Amino acid sequence: MKFDHRIGRAAFATVTGLVVAWLAFQWITDPVTRAQRQAEETAVHASRELIAAEVGAAGLELVDPLAPNRKVGKVYIYAESPGWAVSGYYRHGEEDHWRPYLVRMNEDLSLHSFRTEGP
Repeated sequence: MKFDHRIGRAAFATVTGLVVAWLAFQWITDPVTRAQRQAEETAVHASRELIAAEVGAAGLELVDPLAPNRKVGKVYIYAESPGWAVSGYYRHGEEDHWRPYLVRMNEDLSLHSFRTEGP
């Protein structure tokens, strides 16, 4: 008996597509992933407020994990014990150059340390 390879390829593609769709659905609806994302977003919003308080909010532009710009540089958010570390870049208007920063926060999202280059 001769096996038709077109039928085998179609069956393989269909099964593979269904498995990938099911795995993607499981990943998207995972409550642990959603909770982690929400905690990360909360930490980035808190870091924005802390940066504005440290360097001044007048004309402040930020590149951070919620607003990445790969032309400026890579940005990160890390869960640390205890708290968070958020890195990114800031500047005060178009005439200023981008300055890297690292904000470390405690568990309650209060400022632990702030490091940057420049004045």
